[in-house]
Amino acid sequence: MFELNQLRCFVAVAEELHFGRAAIRLHMTQPPLSRQVHLLEQRLGVKLLNRTSRSVRMTSAGRSFLADARQILRLAESASLAVRRAARGESGSVTIGFTAASGYGVMPGMIAQCRVRVPDVEVNLREMVTVEQIHALASGTLDLALLRPHASLAEFRSIRIITEPLVAALPTSYSLGGGRPLSLGDFEGAPFVMYSPIEARYFHDLVVAVFATAGVKPDFTQYTSQIHSILALVAAGLGAALVPAAATNLHFEGVIFREVRKMRSMRPAELYVAWKPDNDNPARQRVLDACLEYTRSARSGRAQSGV
Repeated sequence: MFELNQLRCFVAVAEELHFGRAAIRLHMTQPPLSRQVHLLEQRLGVKLLNRTSRSVRMTSAGRSFLADARQILRLAESASLAVRRAARGESGSVTIGFTAASGYGVMPGMIAQCRVRVPDVEVNLREMVTVEQIHALASGTLDLALLRPHASLAEFRSIRIITEPLVAALPTSYSLGGGRPLSLGDFEGAPFVMYSPIEARYFHDLVVAVFATAGVKPDFTQYTSQIHSILALVAAGLGAALVPAAATNLHFEGVIFREVRKMRSMRPAELYVAWKPDNDNPARQRVLDACLEYTRSARSGRAQSGV
């Protein structure tokens, strides 16, 4: 089989039709250039060039082979460039897991930032609850995970990227608080849509702690796992709920959102980005950097606006 260097030598001579000029173009001397072209002809078993002391002309076989030789060199260069870019993390693919709440909160801005910073990296998204993301990270199915605090986070590298208060979600017909600013005491004995203690353990424990701290006991009427499902039940009039502030982006029909006094001083909802320490996907770090850049700018924007 011929070598790429032999093809380069042949293409240079074929285009220059002069061994001397071709040698200068390739930054080599003429004898090794002639030897490489001769070796190529031997490997192919055909004569590619007719040489005389005064001229160089291509044979019909040479003219036919020139287009293929150029294409092979282009493909080789393209493959070489592609693998170098992949090794630098400038191309490839990254799979990100995310919770439903982050999907209508921080996720859209992150993906937009990735498209600007690493446009040639394909980002694949997988909506999963936190426990599913933990398992997927461990198995290598995910490169990055946007998830809630979990005991297993200690097994991975992680950075807290978002903290947000809980806000009240109320049916539009609900008179909780009588129009005055809400307090946690207003939920005493009130019908309340609660998070599942299994599928939504993080938010369940967070809301339980909020009410326990305030000494308040709502009437838990329903339990469900997803925030959009909770808002649907709130819209149906089954009770109030506490949801992360990002949920206000949903503009759920039949639901109004109101702040609760002293809620900001309590433990907020947190979101982390996590990855497996031995993840060797070169593009993972570039995508992570783009995501962190977005969250930093988002936090800065909220701080400047007083939010």
